[in-house]
Parts: sequence; C-alpha cells; structure tokens
Amino acid sequence: MSSIIFFDIDGTLISEDGLATIPESTAEAITRTREKGNFTFINTGRTIFNVSQKVRSLGFDGLICGCGTYIEYGCETIFYNKLEQNFCREIAQLIRKCGVTPVYEHKDGYFFDDLSPQNADLEDFLQNFVEDGIDISRQVEDHDFMFDKFVIWENPDCDIDMFRREIGKFFQIIDRGHGFYENVPLGFSKATAIEFILKKMNIPMKNAYAIGDSANDLPMLKAVPNSVAMGGAESIYPYVSYITTPLNQDGIFNALKHFDLI
Repeated sequence: MSSIIFFDIDGTLISEDGLATIPESTAEAITRTREKGNFTFINTGRTIFNVSQKVRSLGFDGLICGCGTYIEYGCETIFYNKLEQNFCREIAQLIRKCGVTPVYEHKDGYFFDDLSPQNADLEDFLQNFVEDGIDISRQVEDHDFMFDKFVIWENPDCDIDMFRREIGKFFQIIDRGHGFYENVPLGFSKATAIEFILKKMNIPMKNAYAIGDSANDLPMLKAVPNSVAMGGAESIYPYVSYITTPLNQDGIFNALKHFDLI
C-alpha cells in the first residue's frame, strides 16, 4: 500500500536564510518517492497564496495550508474554513484594543492595520514581502477584508493578558517565541488536516509520515507514528521518531531513504 508524506516548507523544504534554497537532493527525493507510488503533501502554516511556484514545482499531490484551514488535492479545493466577515472585523477591533501588531492572512493575500501599533518586526516583514512582490497595501478597512488566520507581535504597552483571554476563546494561540504568536481558529491544525486526508484517501495511519523543523509542526509530528525532525531543530527532537541531517546536508533525502520511501 502507498504511503503519504507531509512536509513543512520553511526550514524543511527551503532554507530560511533569505535565499529560499531547495537542495537538489530534496527535489530528487520527492520525485523518487512519487515514482514509487507514494503521495506527497505540503503541510504549512502559510496560506495558499504564499506557497511559491518554486515550492509547488517540486511536485506535490496536495497542499494543506493555513494550519489545516485550507486543503487542495489534485489541484481541487476539497476543504476551506471560511470565517464570516463580520467576525473578522470584530476580531480586528479587539486586536486594536489589545495594542498588539497584527498581520492578517487570507488565502488570497495579506491584510494589515495601520491603526494598530507599528514596530520593527512588522517593518522587516513588510520589507520581505516587497522583495517577494507581495501586495502590502490591503488594510483592515478595505471592503473585502477577511482572514483565515493571523499573527501578532507583542509591544511594550500591549495588554497581552487580554489578548490571550479574549482571542483564546476563538483561536489556538501558538507561541513562536520572541513575542511572536500565530493564531489559528479552534478546531483546526496541521494534525486535523492529516486526519481529513487519510480518511479521504483511505490510507492507514501507519503509512503516514511527517517532516518538520519547528514548534508549530508539533501537531502534525505528534499525529503520525513516523515523524521526522530536521537536523538542527533540537527543540522538537524529543517528539519525533527519527532525526535526519540538516536541510542543506540532504536532510529530506536521508529521511525518506531511512524509511525506505525511495
């Protein structure tokens, strides 16, 4: 029976040094495992618009995006958790009261809020978007404002307790470290998406594999019996069944070879 492999993007498939390098061995490994009859899926916190053609060109059977809020299989959208616009606007107003700095992520782009505190982290974020050709003009006040998930940064005068208390009623708050938080609607994660796909494709859990490199990958790594940490991702070592070499040392290739997937 075929197996299925779920891959994170940043730090797993592509380097996080600003060059977004994909090792040749990674491309070879994905091609070879698919030729062997296995399925490959992206499983990322990025929303779908932010999965580059460079990544897609590696060859994937499906895309799980926005921490399980959006799923494509065979170029068809098979699941999308669409939040109501009024709810999105209410959350944006609450975020303003908390005094944190948000970026709202939608499947069709990013939205920003010039009425919320601005900080150096956001400026760095925006600079990267500009360099990548991403539109940074869309605002909370736009008529089409909506989001699927969002991130925030703490600020010196923000009310982070209020943020955790009120936002936690509706979203899972994932602490990414250094005052940066990723926020996903309750009930959705990289793990729930894996369960959805396995059921749809009738693949047993024992044939599921997941590869990641950071704390936000833990839901999917804990969800499968065959989990892989990229070399250098020490914080998640205790939670996986195999530790491969670093990304730039044929990490993906070696992981798939270890499990006889290529």
